[in-house]
Amino acid sequence: MGGIVALLVIASAIGRVLQFKVKSDSGLVVVDNLVSRVRAWWVMVAVFATAFLLGPVATIVMFAFVSFFALREFLTLTPTKVGDHKALSVAFFLLIPVQYWLIGSYWYGLFSIFIPIYGFLLLPSLSVLTQDTDNFLERSAKIQWGVMICIYCISHVPALMLLEIPGYDGQNALLLFYLVLIVQLSDVLQYVFGKLFGKTKIAPVVSPSKTVEGLVGGALSATLIGGAMWWITPFQPLQAAGMALTIVVMGFLGGLVLSAVKRSLGAKDWGTMIKGHGGMMDRMDSVSFAAPIFFHLTRYFYT
Repeated sequence: MGGIVALLVIASAIGRVLQFKVKSDSGLVVVDNLVSRVRAWWVMVAVFATAFLLGPVATIVMFAFVSFFALREFLTLTPTKVGDHKALSVAFFLLIPVQYWLIGSYWYGLFSIFIPIYGFLLLPSLSVLTQDTDNFLERSAKIQWGVMICIYCISHVPALMLLEIPGYDGQNALLLFYLVLIVQLSDVLQYVFGKLFGKTKIAPVVSPSKTVEGLVGGALSATLIGGAMWWITPFQPLQAAGMALTIVVMGFLGGLVLSAVKRSLGAKDWGTMIKGHGGMMDRMDSVSFAAPIFFHLTRYFYT
């Protein structure tokens, strides 16, 4: 935490200097974006630090609210009909609390299948009872996709506390910290390398700002940092680097896929909840893809 605060202090100082040094309009736009991101990071780090210090219950509650706001943003951009209202109520007020209660109860068996089986079958069953068949498949798919991404996938972050890793008792919060840190560092470093060296667009229609140079530079840097932080994990240095690389790759794919969803809906951001970062889903898109893979790799190899 001290290291992250130090990095944010340095980033804030650099932002202030650049605001006085940079004079071009295009340069000022980039600097203002950077400053807004750093300010938002101060708030997010404070929230995460508070949750971690208060313990597992506070962390679970925090991520339950993250899922709530992420799902609200997702469904706001994917309009629904009156016939979907019962399914939506169940998604928000049953699936979210039960999923996170299962994590708090350390009930891995039901946590892992509750939404993919019971939620998956329940939601369209509620919608079909209204007998509104207009675009039924499309409407059901949107709700189920939102529930899977915003609740099920994101819930794998606090679910890391379920894992009973030999010789790692009482330290599982560090795995949450490790996952979120590597994902967000990768995003920031890809942005920085892309701005400095980016020339070759990866998918210009989906995400114009993503470049090969940014991806390679950000991925390698985040992987090296992840490997260097092996001492807060149950992994050896090379294993930590491999895990970090997996997190980076899945995070990149998550960002790209959910950018495609936004583009298909004609939106630039999921919302405006976090100034400089867009909405909650704009911060959790990479996490939503990386968290389940990281969780199951750790569970398979280390428990």
